[in-house]
Amino acid sequence: GASLVALRSVARPATYAHFACCGRFRFRLETVGSIFSRTRDLIRAGVLKEKPLWLDIYNAFPPIREPVFRRPRLRYGKAKAAVQDIFYHEDRIRAKFYSAYGSGPKAFDLFNPNFKSTCQRFVEKYTELQRLGETDEEKLFVEAGKALLAEGVTLRRVGEARTQQEGSPISRKSEPTGIKSQTAVEENQPWKEVPQDQPLEAPEKESKGLPPP
Repeated sequence: GASLVALRSVARPATYAHFACCGRFRFRLETVGSIFSRTRDLIRAGVLKEKPLWLDIYNAFPPIREPVFRRPRLRYGKAKAAVQDIFYHEDRIRAKFYSAYGSGPKAFDLFNPNFKSTCQRFVEKYTELQRLGETDEEKLFVEAGKALLAEGVTLRRVGEARTQQEGSPISRKSEPTGIKSQTAVEENQPWKEVPQDQPLEAPEKESKGLPPP
């Protein structure tokens, strides 16, 4: 009985070292201590025969904060640190361009890597004139539009484009609507004016000549 107890006490460290080296207890041991403390204890127990090269360096220059497993704290509510918006100087020019001229009738050609939209060309002209020394934003906006007009690009404001698109259908539709209204009035007139003919009066005369019941 005593020999079996002695064998079990000797065999337990060996089996523990075997499982620790094989990594079967890896998930349990990672949360206990640090890698330095675990390696140091394995060397003291005689499980690791060779000392790792980094152990003496770690011992001579320990880190400021020991790499120990710490559970992350749960945060409730909104984050206090506000995410800063990414804002470029050209975005202000683009916003002013789209509010004045819109996106245009043509779609962006994303398959062409050398494609430049009208807004991008306008921004380039705007910055080019700004580098020449012009500081007034209204003048820069007008001069950039004139520079694109000289290159053959016509810019139409949002209100003007809508009136031009809606002007022609309204003038064309106004004529048939007037004709329909006149025909409707003419059709309704015979129902209002009922002519009094003789055939309608004949039954009244016959009814007067009949004796009372």
